[in-house]
Amino acid sequence: MVFPSVRLSHGELTLRSIRMRDVKALERELMFNRSWLRQWEATNPGTFNHLDTKAAVRSLIAYGRSGGGLPLIMEVGGQIVGQINVSGITFGSLSSASIGYWVAERFAGRGLTTTAVALLTDYCMRVLGLHRVEICIRPENAASLRVVEKLGFRFEGRRERYIHINGDWRDHDCFALCVDDLPEGLLARYLSGKTNTP
Repeated sequence: MVFPSVRLSHGELTLRSIRMRDVKALERELMFNRSWLRQWEATNPGTFNHLDTKAAVRSLIAYGRSGGGLPLIMEVGGQIVGQINVSGITFGSLSSASIGYWVAERFAGRGLTTTAVALLTDYCMRVLGLHRVEICIRPENAASLRVVEKLGFRFEGRRERYIHINGDWRDHDCFALCVDDLPEGLLARYLSGKTNTP
């Protein structure tokens, strides 16, 4: 399945499909935030990991065209402030996907990531028809843990040595929501202040 171009907005935040013309702006943002992001970035074991934004964007677009994921840019006022991706989209009896994200340090703490995750979870469930969305987070990543806490994602356990991050295999805690947890939608629930885990 090939997904159409995506554009979602709430307040000052817009999520939209990534494009090749984003490469230069995205590269600037990634370089400017290098020390902020490095500790959380996926790496390839046994290889030298250098930043090749053009190749990464090309790969994300191809992945999106294959139907496996949705790579999106986070924007405020037309400026790239981060990225949020849906990966591992599976339909049928599993009908689920994973969400991952990063936000520029100067935009952290403004609720943008929380809003982005809520918008995208609703899209995955209400438009794509997925049953379950999960987010896996390193236990040391307090800011990302706060996102899933505010949105009421359910803790489902620890995946030991799950993803190669910053040069080593790192444990991740898994959090998830199912469509029947969210009759009103995740963004509406979050905005209403109902943030308790279902």
